[in-house]
Amino acid sequence: MQRGRPGLCLLTAWGLGLAMGSGQSGAQMADPPQLSHYGLAGHIEMPAASALPDGWFGLSLLQYGPDVRRGTLAFQLTPRLTGAFRYSWLRDFDLAAGGASLYDRSFDLQYLLAAEDEAGWRPALAIGLRDLGGTGDFGAEYLVASRHFGPDLLASLGIGWGRLGSYHGFRNPLAGLSGRLARRPGRQGPEDTGKIGFERFFRGDAALFFGLDWQASDRLRLSAEYSSDAMAEEEAVLGYRHRSPLSLRASYRIGANAMLSLALVNGSEMALSYSQLINPRQPALPSGREPAPPAVGPGRGDPDPARLAAELRDQGLRLEGLSLQGETATLALSNRLWPGLPQGWGRALRLASAGLPGQTKAIRLVHSEKGMPLQQVTFRRADLEALEFAPDGAWQAWVRADIRDAARPGPLPPFQPQISYGLRPWLATAAFDPDNPLRLDLGAELYADWSPWRGLHFSGALRQKLIGNIDSARRVSDSVLPHVRSDYAEYARASDLQIPWASVDYFFRPAPDFYARSSFGLFEPMFGGLSAELLWAPAGRRFALGAELNRVWQRDFDGRGFQDYAVTTGHLSAYLQLPPGYELQLDAGRYLAGDHGATLTLTRRFENGLALALFATLTDAGTRDFGEGAFDKGIQLTLPLPWLTGTPSLTEARLTLRPVQRDGGARLDLRNRLYALTRPARAAAAGEGWGGFWR
Repeated sequence: MQRGRPGLCLLTAWGLGLAMGSGQSGAQMADPPQLSHYGLAGHIEMPAASALPDGWFGLSLLQYGPDVRRGTLAFQLTPRLTGAFRYSWLRDFDLAAGGASLYDRSFDLQYLLAAEDEAGWRPALAIGLRDLGGTGDFGAEYLVASRHFGPDLLASLGIGWGRLGSYHGFRNPLAGLSGRLARRPGRQGPEDTGKIGFERFFRGDAALFFGLDWQASDRLRLSAEYSSDAMAEEEAVLGYRHRSPLSLRASYRIGANAMLSLALVNGSEMALSYSQLINPRQPALPSGREPAPPAVGPGRGDPDPARLAAELRDQGLRLEGLSLQGETATLALSNRLWPGLPQGWGRALRLASAGLPGQTKAIRLVHSEKGMPLQQVTFRRADLEALEFAPDGAWQAWVRADIRDAARPGPLPPFQPQISYGLRPWLATAAFDPDNPLRLDLGAELYADWSPWRGLHFSGALRQKLIGNIDSARRVSDSVLPHVRSDYAEYARASDLQIPWASVDYFFRPAPDFYARSSFGLFEPMFGGLSAELLWAPAGRRFALGAELNRVWQRDFDGRGFQDYAVTTGHLSAYLQLPPGYELQLDAGRYLAGDHGATLTLTRRFENGLALALFATLTDAGTRDFGEGAFDKGIQLTLPLPWLTGTPSLTEARLTLRPVQRDGGARLDLRNRLYALTRPARAAAAGEGWGGFWR
């Protein structure tokens, strides 16, 4: 097996699902499917050939007798492909650790091969892999068919391997293709954790399972199943009693997409579970909670820049300069509030129409980020007046706007020095420590940014921890690579007052379609030094290329100086947007521990800013030097504040879930990388978000 191949294959499976499932997967059921105890669509413990609505999340929590707890986050990656990340706690289950409790992390994939033909005979058909990248304690593969008999009855019949082939198993029917499929290799031990066991997939004995769901009422659903999981390890270690392959469950809907369930599993154990389906396109609170927009005005006499700047500031926009040339007014602006830039542009144009002289016929907005001009948007004043109350005014505004790359915007208004500062809450997490699955630090962060001239920024922050337990982690890193990430607890213990970053950054446009950044200072709690980046993102194209080079030194644990370790790190990056709403990113280069390799990231992004990314990194450090986990991989969820509150804001929370944090494949944590910094303006120039122009 080639080194690191499992991570690429995992992400290739997602890409294959995207290509094969880009269309609708067939008729959707009136109600979303229920989630099994493993967090994917299913009956009780056994899977079903069903999928969540495209793009939806599924969250499930399970208490299984006194000894097992399980939490699963599932996501419908494409209309046909479902992925899941699961975290399980099993009391005194880890024999290799002397009977300690096992904290198990695992990934699942299920692909809907065929949708149910409601008018014909064909059932839905799905293939799945359970625990394909964790410890392998729950490792199984399956093929399952499901069909509705009337609107209220769903039946499934499947064949399973691994854990799902352990009860009344029989010789693998695939062994006729190759004798090697008749035997399932065992796991070698902890060193196998994190690897994907291709050599075990669909091998060894197989067994049949059966499931049945009956929708007894609008809220009550009853389930029964015949399980092919013998629960052998649970019997041997936990004293579990497998009295029968039959299990029963009653589920009660307590909300539009929430269910509370009680099950009797294997005739012996009670299980209580809760599941919640989440539609990311439907925010927790509806939008439109912002103040009403200003009105288009006829203009007034001489412009008052101070007054206009104050009015724009009240609308979440910063005026960086104003000039009048003949019948055209130019406003240099930056956005401080609006996730959808066209909504901010619309408000700026309304204010400008009312605050500029009546003889001004055209208004040109030069939108900048970090003082770097990104897009220029020019409107005729007559168009604003004609479209303000037009039924299709947003679409007409997009059509009539003159939008151009602002790399060469012509004469810009004199730049006004800018300063911003604030105090905000700060939260740090450290997940999946075997001694404590979730550690948190909570505190306050004081930040400031000063820009004396266009593109140049002096910025920094102070963090004061108020409460938390990340510093209580006592495991000593056993990494054979330089400890660029695995000593995270040492940084938390050294000081409660931290300087997370303090840097000088210069942003500029060297040429049309090019963006550049150079930086010096402290970039993150663990590293500081020099950094330079160049991005080529041609207007109107779905691809972009980037290059980044850094020379950095590792900071002392207390952040007051530097250690002896220094490294030159950098990457070449390629970005590709795939409709509808997918992004592919490949970064190849050298990482902080000196290892060379590449990171592949696939992101599903929704128009409201919510995004889910799956990433994997393979380097020449290899699985042995990397240690537990085999290679760096994980999930990142980006949750914008407007999705929760309904009010406009650029604030967003990012949650990164890694099975384990190691040193291999670790990349410098830089603020304001150019692709993410320029993406909103490039997306707006391509037509995204113009539905909110007049809001």
